[in-house]
Amino acid sequence: MDSTLYESTLSDLKNKIKSYPDFPKEGIIFRDIFSVLRDPACLRNVLDLMVAKIELLKWTDVDVVVGLESRGFILAPLLAVKLNAGFVPVRKKGRLPGVCKEIAYTLEYRSDVLEIQQDSIHQGQRVLIIDDLIATGGSLGATCKLLSGLNANVVGCLVLLELEQLHGSKNVEAPVESLITF
Repeated sequence: MDSTLYESTLSDLKNKIKSYPDFPKEGIIFRDIFSVLRDPACLRNVLDLMVAKIELLKWTDVDVVVGLESRGFILAPLLAVKLNAGFVPVRKKGRLPGVCKEIAYTLEYRSDVLEIQQDSIHQGQRVLIIDDLIATGGSLGATCKLLSGLNANVVGCLVLLELEQLHGSKNVEAPVESLITF
């Protein structure tokens, strides 16, 4: 995809993202990607742009694509198929069966615990983390630490949206890239 088309497509996608002020609490502007995902052409564009970014960054040689609950679950398996990699979910505590490794973290408006099935990642596997958005970097940072505890090699984190003014990528141990910034 040439750079003019790439930038034009990104601009179109950004304009399609809906914003909801004071959700889920006062002072937060919720950026909703569902308006993009329900449009087949936009969803295809998101995937194509994410694959193009992954190729540009040379992050294609991965064993596993990890998706964060919950909107990361939508994009990560689709990208895993395109990268010929497996998909592993990172979920909120209590939602995965079997032996799990967990980590507590803080978001911009609450605290939570994430977990991963302990046998889902093997030592030395190359992992790409996918999520829909990075704000403060709490969940992405926690996921990187969780994967480090399993001796995974996190090659990078790719998100659809980044809230730049919150500087969330500073709270993540791995490289963070985004397609769209607000």
